[in-house]
Amino acid sequence: MAEAKSAGAGYRPAQEKSLPDPMFMLGYQNEGYDKYTYGEMPDAQWMFSVSQMVPFPGKRSLKGRMSVREAEGLRAWAETARLDVVREVKERYYELFFAHKSIELIEEKKGLFLGIENAAIGRYSSGMAPQQEVIMAQTEKYMLEERLEMFRQRVEAVEAMLNRALGREIGSPLGRPAGPSQEELSTVSMTLEEAQTRAREGSPALKAKRKMVEAGGVKLDMAKKEYYPDFTFTGSLGKKGGEFEDMWSLTLALNVPLFYRTKQRNAALEAGEALKEARLDLEATELMVLSALREDYSMAVTAGRLMKLYKEDLIPKAKQGFESSLSGYVSGKVELITAIRSLALLLDYEISYWSRFVELKRATARVEALTGGTK
Repeated sequence: MAEAKSAGAGYRPAQEKSLPDPMFMLGYQNEGYDKYTYGEMPDAQWMFSVSQMVPFPGKRSLKGRMSVREAEGLRAWAETARLDVVREVKERYYELFFAHKSIELIEEKKGLFLGIENAAIGRYSSGMAPQQEVIMAQTEKYMLEERLEMFRQRVEAVEAMLNRALGREIGSPLGRPAGPSQEELSTVSMTLEEAQTRAREGSPALKAKRKMVEAGGVKLDMAKKEYYPDFTFTGSLGKKGGEFEDMWSLTLALNVPLFYRTKQRNAALEAGEALKEARLDLEATELMVLSALREDYSMAVTAGRLMKLYKEDLIPKAKQGFESSLSGYVSGKVELITAIRSLALLLDYEISYWSRFVELKRATARVEALTGGTK
């Protein structure tokens, strides 16, 4: 829709720079009421005239420039729409990846929880543990099933949103998103200052606002030009017939801006205020873009740091803690709740790692949209 609107605006400048359509007039003048006197009376004649209105020099070029700026602004808005679709597709893609990855992690941990349950049953059968521990282990296993169902429902919801962003039928099948490469696991590759510079130069939203400011300046010049009159040239021919000679005439008419105090001057003042509005809108948009950029950039950097923390410290320590607590429970040195909590903590850390990854990629997608896309 945005591209069609932009393409349509591209046809406007030529229209604005063209002259108004000429006017052709055909008429007949008769002398007397009794009969048709053409060729018999000197004032009976067929009349033909052609007139052409010509705007004051400079008006047409200003109208053309104004429509060119507006068309350029619409092209920038179309690019904004395109980048917004790309951003949404990326965000939904990584949300879908996270839902599938979470299901995979839970399915993996179900086997470990089953091992804890079997250990609890074995200890209960030998009289070394109460039945309550078996129930506790089974309860944790069922809680995993609940989480699985929640993530499965999330997969269906995100698939519908991703299909909508892609312009596909909502129920169209989607495969599982591919796992990330090592490069994708890294944080943003540019500094905040570089991102801000790219946003100022490449943001289509800012480009569109700048074009609106330029169009507003041209519109103000156009409003001032309306103080000057337009001209209408008319050529006429009177065809008399018979022995009477034909008549012709050339005339020039122009409008007189007599009411300029209430019309042209107020139009110029209105255009001046509209230009001021456009400039303030540009300033507000730049502040909004840079503010959103700083927030998203910070989110991406923080997510990258947390991923490193989970991968290098928390997840290895949680694995070590679970293995120790499980062997301790089997030998009777550690309570069941300790083994269950250590395994649940490991699962939470692994899911959180991939949650931070998705947060990193979503924030990066927003940064790319704000800065004009990938270079």
